[in-house]
Amino acid sequence: MTRIEAVRGDITREHVDAIVNAANSALLGGGGVDGAIHAAAGPTLLAECRLLRATTHRDGLEVGDAVATGAGDLPARWVIHTVGPDRHRGQTDPAQLASCFTRSLAVAREVGARSVAFPAVSAGVYGWDADEVARVAVAAVRHERAAHPDNEDVIDVVRFVLFSDRLLAAFEAVLA
Repeated sequence: MTRIEAVRGDITREHVDAIVNAANSALLGGGGVDGAIHAAAGPTLLAECRLLRATTHRDGLEVGDAVATGAGDLPARWVIHTVGPDRHRGQTDPAQLASCFTRSLAVAREVGARSVAFPAVSAGVYGWDADEVARVAVAAVRHERAAHPDNEDVIDVVRFVLFSDRLLAAFEAVLA
């Protein structure tokens, strides 16, 4: 059974199979978590993202979808990029946010990841409330866990790695 936990920390230092990047649709780096992951991963990550843009994702990645690349210099093996909904652009459907988590877990299973670290997708510059992100994220992970109870491709650990005490408190409240 999948263990779900929340910690305060730096996602770029997580020793898990896959970390999830709160990417923008261009997949070419940005600010916040996306910028930190690209900076820590080194040039290999950007090269893989450029290859995706030149081949399978010419128009970028859609909100709620996910795709994997290698992790470059990170301690993880893969980076799973997902694009969260931007509340400032009117993207307020919780189903789009939930899809970021469920699609990322599906991609993690596809690449064989057994441990995954998530940031609080859309809780930063995309304007979603921390409590709502925590509720949606944890519900999505629990739903995915219930949908895959005994498969060999089960993910053992899902860790929410949060950069602030406020985000950590929101996730801990939902996990309690």
